[in-house]
Amino acid sequence: MSVVASPTARTVHAACPHDCPDTCAIRVTVEGEQIVRIQGDPNHPPTHGALCTKVSRYAERVNHPERVLTPLKRVGPKGSGQFVAVGWDEALDDIAGRLREIAARDPQAIVPYSYAGTMGLVQGESMAARFFNKLGASLLDRTICSAAGGEALQMTYGGKVGMHLEHFAESKLIVIWGSNSIASNLHFWTFAQAAKRNGAKLIAIDPRKTETAEKCHQHIALLPGTDGALALGLMHELITNDWLDHDYLDRHVEGWPALRERALRWTPERTAAECGLTVDEVRGLARDYGMTKPAAIRLNYGMQRVRGGGNAVRLIALLPCLTGAWRHRAGGMLLSASGWNKAVKNTAALDRPDLLAGRQPRTINMSTIGDDLLRESSAAFGPKIEALVVYNSNPVAVAPESPKVVAGFQREDLFTVVLEHFLTDTADHADYVLPATTQMEHWDAHTSYGHTYVLINEPAVSPRGEAKSNCEIFRQLAARLGFTEPCFRDGDEAIARQAFNEQVDTEQLQRDGWFKLPLPDAPFAEGGFPTPGGKAIAEGPGVPLPDHVPNYESVATAPELAARYPLAMISPPARNFLNSTFVNVKSLRDIEAEPVVELHPADAAARSLVDGQAVRVFNDRGNYHCTARINQRARPGVVNGLGVWWRKLGRNGTNVNELTHQQLTDLGKAPTFYDCLVEVAAL
Repeated sequence: MSVVASPTARTVHAACPHDCPDTCAIRVTVEGEQIVRIQGDPNHPPTHGALCTKVSRYAERVNHPERVLTPLKRVGPKGSGQFVAVGWDEALDDIAGRLREIAARDPQAIVPYSYAGTMGLVQGESMAARFFNKLGASLLDRTICSAAGGEALQMTYGGKVGMHLEHFAESKLIVIWGSNSIASNLHFWTFAQAAKRNGAKLIAIDPRKTETAEKCHQHIALLPGTDGALALGLMHELITNDWLDHDYLDRHVEGWPALRERALRWTPERTAAECGLTVDEVRGLARDYGMTKPAAIRLNYGMQRVRGGGNAVRLIALLPCLTGAWRHRAGGMLLSASGWNKAVKNTAALDRPDLLAGRQPRTINMSTIGDDLLRESSAAFGPKIEALVVYNSNPVAVAPESPKVVAGFQREDLFTVVLEHFLTDTADHADYVLPATTQMEHWDAHTSYGHTYVLINEPAVSPRGEAKSNCEIFRQLAARLGFTEPCFRDGDEAIARQAFNEQVDTEQLQRDGWFKLPLPDAPFAEGGFPTPGGKAIAEGPGVPLPDHVPNYESVATAPELAARYPLAMISPPARNFLNSTFVNVKSLRDIEAEPVVELHPADAAARSLVDGQAVRVFNDRGNYHCTARINQRARPGVVNGLGVWWRKLGRNGTNVNELTHQQLTDLGKAPTFYDCLVEVAAL
């Protein structure tokens, strides 16, 4: 958004709050209470002045005519979205009373449900975590996005660490693995483009021919869930052609002999058959990777949303150790940089786990909320869930196997509170909806999982209507429940200033809006991984050797199921949405037009389907109604159900999570959204 600012306008530092690795530094120009300009900070190296289409329109979100601006109390059936406005005192008094009553029986019957609606350290958890820790509520295992890859990196490197984003511009080969960077990692793509202009080769590995794959030199369209097999096949070729850095392996990798033996079983022929590729594709990729220096891998989270996702990440993470790619600052791999932040983030001060006072509440996995909301009390499960407090998330739309999620949220005996900007699918099922502030209206502090900078976010305008920050809402609930610890009186700005320790130059952070973490350019050039022995681990004490783990649902592992549902489905995000966050922005929704499923022409012809036809995508779990797009983005045997639409804005009140299941990954107990068999037929 850009309007000519007057001489009296002021500019504040902001940070993009969304679940994106870019975590852009933003400058917001304000005239009075009007946002007149939102731009990327040109001085912040990862952002370099550019914002994506979604965030450049953030003022539309702040001033959206459909924003919830007063507390709402349900008056109609759950899911109907029928509410009346009430005052804050009435809402908070009633909510506190209900939570007090439930907690008197067993506080574990109260479950917080949140994820990355904001990635901020202040409005994300902090006061919320303090509140639920003091209450003794169930803990939430926040697995829905990155837990498989995170645990894999922890096992292999000792933490979620990797390359610096900017150094990809110097790479001579970039393998973009499981990422549509143009849509979901735009600023990485600008560095990849700089490398391309300097002669680098770009290779995309993805079942879908994404916008990114189209602009790379080569696209390798493997079958979903076969990434680990491909990594092993590449290792086979690196070994047999001696494209190895023997010194790096000897000094900096634990368990290499066992990994070598396993990889030698994965011939190019076996790998190609498993992955749905040609032998030449396997050999050619290995040659490029083994013979080009420096070579870098930008791994993203799409490829770990299958049964064997964790093992696949481990195997891919070991590839730069075989070739010694880590010796160069433009070599190595990046999946997540969030582990670098652990050294500077004051998690204990922010979340106050000490308020548990020795209690060990049960943990609910957010990815199985559909099943868990429908469970009765038992010795194994604990108490039936009686209350759910949802903030920074839209589980009715985004959680797997949504028919069960909806059934759980429709329970009349479930007390549900939702903190939100809009009446989402989840908010429609709430007993109370509480209006939350947007990023332009509150304090926050941010780390990033895609680069190595921390950022501050200052409020640019006053809260619209009666909106309150997440922290303020939990602060007021804590007061009503009689929580007297001083930490429950901390203001939002004070919490933002507690976020980082002395390693962060707070003067620079306040002056510039961002601060670069003091890290070496090539962090693992001489080993030094954050493992106990400083080595990358292929196999070691308590760390088994990684292997290819096939999907739950595939022709090989479930032949009877595949006979009825022969198409593998992945559900990557639509380009103009970010999870479910921007679906209600009409200008962005108009670009996407409607919910679609992409099919390869051969698969469409076998079903007598034509482009633009209304179809149902179905399996034993449900039916998803959408429009067929027949194109070459889908490879044969695979369909792409682009998400995540709000159910109520989709066709016939459905979205793609009608079809996904709640089985979990090999590592990290994460969801397996892309491990899914379906069939497609005309409506």
